[in-house]
Parts: sequence; structure tokens; C-alpha cells
Amino acid sequence: MGTGTSQGVPVIGYDSSGIDLSNPKNWRTRSCAHLYAGGREIQIDAGPEFRLQCLKNSVSRADAFILTHGHADHIAGMDDLRRFCDGAEGNAIDVYSNEYGLERIRAMFPYALGERPAERGYPCFRLKPMPEELDMGGGLKIRSVSLPHGPVETLGLVFECGGKRVAYYTDCKSLPPRAEELAAGADVLAIDCLRLKPHPSHMTLSEALEAVGRLAPKRAFLTHTTSHIDFGKIERTLPENCHIAYDGLTVEA
Repeated sequence: MGTGTSQGVPVIGYDSSGIDLSNPKNWRTRSCAHLYAGGREIQIDAGPEFRLQCLKNSVSRADAFILTHGHADHIAGMDDLRRFCDGAEGNAIDVYSNEYGLERIRAMFPYALGERPAERGYPCFRLKPMPEELDMGGGLKIRSVSLPHGPVETLGLVFECGGKRVAYYTDCKSLPPRAEELAAGADVLAIDCLRLKPHPSHMTLSEALEAVGRLAPKRAFLTHTTSHIDFGKIERTLPENCHIAYDGLTVEA
């Protein structure tokens, strides 16, 4: 299996003087991932830069879309799924999320709901509640678990295929026991790491590293980082199996 991730810095109006902006890995867009496994392609989240991320990384297909939660930095680019719909059977793609995510999709994209697009070229989403276990065919299974993210919950996702496991835990403050059980010893773990200082709904660097230590994945990648995380400074302080994710990162499991 492989994943491609994109991350957010610099921030409008934020003093980035402490960040090395000559390092391209410090120019990170909103986080998402594209997973290839078992002959299937799964897109996870679509933020405001989604179209540009697809063009830059040659992403042109998605057999299904999973929205981890309905916050703007994960949902705002969903209209650009219209190009994925064009190539899909019936010109619609299956879109999975929790109830909060589905509610936000209905509110933001009422023109894109149904079994067929309103017009050729329009997006069309077949909304489905994300089950605890989803068989995508080709040997790919996706397990989901709820993660606390302030006043809402986000979907934690674990992809299993060919004896490999990839866990994607973005936007969370902590990991419930079931989440840790599913991700323990994973081949790849992508985990939320917003900044250094405490935040009410995201993990800090120290909290993320504590979770990595407990789960003991073969490799871990810190995602959803802000401009408080300088790649060059922080990367060299991390454990050997732990890295900061950046735009265009590709990981093989």
C-alpha cells in the first residue's frame, strides 16, 4: 500500500520569522491523503487546495471518498471531486463519513447529492455512513473508529491489505483504547500533531510522540502540522522511526 499526503504553513497574517521558508517542506497545504491498495484508490478529505494538490501529484482517480469530519480544512474542496465523478460508473462516487460529516456535506453541496449528476460534469455524491468495517474488494478492508476532536468526533481510519496496515489518525486530541488497539504495531501511522503548545482539540508534538511510543508503528508521520513546526528543526529531534509529513510525501508499506 502507499499513501500520498499533503499538509498548513505559512498562515495569513502570522509572523513566520522563526520558520525557514527557504525549505519547501515548510510550505504545507491543508492535510489530506490518497491511498492506493488492492487495485483501489481512496481519497481521504479534500481541503481548499485539493485541486492544486491533485494536479501537482498527478491524482486523477478515486474509487471512493472518505471525509474524516466536516471542518472547512477537510471539506471545502469537495466540489473538485466532479472530475473523479466523470470517470466513475454512473458518474457518482461513494462518499463515506460520520453523521457530522454527512450533515455538513448535505448543507454545503445540496446540488451534488443523488444517484446521478444533475448535469454532465457536475459532482455527484452517494452519501453513506462509514461502518466500523468496510470491504472495498481487492483484499482492501478499512476499519474506522471515532476520535475526540473538541466538540465533534472525527474518523480514525485503518487500512488493511496484503498483511499490511496503515493507520490515518488526523485531527484528534487523544486516542481511545479501540483506536490504539487497531493501530498498534501498524506498518505506517499518520497521526495528528498541530503544534508545540497545548490545544483543546489537537495533539501537540509531545502528545503525538507519546502516542507513537505506545503504538510502536514501524514508521510514523506527524500530520496536520502548523507553522509552529519547523521541518528542519523538529525533524532531527524525532525518534528514528518518526518523521514530519510534507506535501507530496509518498510512503510505501
